[in-house]
This record gives sequence, C-alpha cells and structure tokens, in this order.
Amino acid sequence: MSYEDELMRYEESAEDQYDDYDNEIYDEDDFDTGFEGMEDEYVGYDDEYDEEFDLYDDEEDYDDYTSSSLGKIDPNDRTLTVVVKNASGASAEAVIFGGNAEKAQPAGVTVDIEESSHKEVREESKSNPFKIAGMKYSVSNALQFDNVLRIDRRTASGSKTTRVYQPRNATSPQNFTQTLIDDDNFEMDVTGQDSLNVVVEDGVTAVFTFTIKARANLGNLLKGSNVAELSRAPRTTGLPQLDLIRRRRPTAYGMRPRRRRVRRYRPRVTPPRVRTVRPKPAKRVTTKLVRRKKR
Repeated sequence: MSYEDELMRYEESAEDQYDDYDNEIYDEDDFDTGFEGMEDEYVGYDDEYDEEFDLYDDEEDYDDYTSSSLGKIDPNDRTLTVVVKNASGASAEAVIFGGNAEKAQPAGVTVDIEESSHKEVREESKSNPFKIAGMKYSVSNALQFDNVLRIDRRTASGSKTTRVYQPRNATSPQNFTQTLIDDDNFEMDVTGQDSLNVVVEDGVTAVFTFTIKARANLGNLLKGSNVAELSRAPRTTGLPQLDLIRRRRPTAYGMRPRRRRVRRYRPRVTPPRVRTVRPKPAKRVTTKLVRRKKR
C-alpha cells in the first residue's frame, strides 16, 4: 500500500468517526448540541390554550339575534279568511282585493272577509301593502279546483300583468279531504294594484285562508321606526308533528335565552422523547508509516 493510499484511508476513517454523510439516509451531524436532556422544556409550550366563545341555548331555534330595525308581526294578527259564494245561477268571476280599481262583484257573488270586511282590506292595501306566503283553499265542490286563479297587477297607466296559479298542482290522492288544499309555496303581493280573480261555479262556496308574511305599517313612522314588519313565526300547517318541530320556543317576558360561556381545553400531548445515540467510534487502524529513502 502506497503512502497516499494509507493517508486517504486515515482521512476516511476520521470522517466516518465524526460524520455520517456517506450513509444511505442523509442525516445531520452527530456533534453534540448541548441541549440533550432538556427537550421537555422546549417542546409543547403552545399545546395548551383556552378557547372561549359565547353560545346561546338552543340557538338554532331563533333567527333574530342580530340587531334589526324590522318590526314584528303578531302571530295572531296575520291571517285573512276570504269567503266567496256564488248564488247567481251560473259561473261567475269573483274579484278579491284590487283596491285601486274597486271592481264590483257580479250579481249573486259575494266576497267577505271574516276578520273585517272586503272594503276595509282593499283600503288598507293601498297604504299598507302586504305579502301573502301560504294559502289554504277549501271548496264545497272538488270540481272548483279545475278553475285557475289569476293574479293581476294593473297600473294607472293601463299596463297589466297576469300570473296564473293552478290549484290542481296542490291536490293529491293521498289527501284525506279532497275538497281542501294547503300550498305553502303560494305567494302574492297585495297592493292597490293587485287583484286575485277566480271563476266560481254556481252554488259553490270557496274559502281562502291567507297567511301574511310581511307588510308595511306607515304608523311606525310616528314612532320613528321602520315601516316594514315581518312575521318570524312559522306558518301553521295543521299537522301537529310538523308544527311542533317548526315552532319557536317562547321566551319568558320577551327575554332572550340564557347566555352561557363555553370553555374548551386542548389536551396537552407530550411528544415522545427521542434520544440520539452516537455510534461508537470505529477502531483506529494502526498503521506503520515507512519513510522512503531518497535516491
């Protein structure tokens, strides 16, 4: 073995003793850092913390936590019951609402409002318009459902818009009462320009039960409040199981539900202690260096 080869072998042995760069998996140097044995003092300092936030009991049952200027419609003051009777001896078209035009009913046809009067509703719709969402429609003869409802909007300039509602879309063979439909998707804006027209067969009595979803109350201006009022209680369907699920729980004396504070703790997880063991230094190879003689 030559002198250069022997010296190279010595250098490689020294590198293997203090480094492991030649291993298959690259790793850091094996030199001591001075922090061995103190890992617990530096690991997990942010593993435990307090997370505080506010919750309301049964908060999904309420939808008016955010401050709003909209007024609230009393659940007992949002129903209109319209009774239409035809005793004319032939089919005739009845006009419901239509406060601006105030079209007269055909002879033998009467339109009454159980809560007040048709004239009063017409007058109120001019200054305090409202929106209907949901309708129950009962008739004395199921064939009355074949006649469509026409929702007209007529302006003073003469334009007219008509939308058609088909009651048969809400009928089903599964209904126990074939002379009653309940359509929660029915909607109509009632202003002085709007009217509901329906052809009533001879001798038929039709009863409409409308639910008011929103309305304008100009009297709120005297109090400096918003004129818009909204009904927050769900519409009554008549099915006890469904109404109990959808109902909003009443609050005591109008107070909001009790506020509670929830504090969650994140458990502290101590990572396993990893101890690095330095491999034993390789046995030093003893070599005999032979000095070459000069020629």
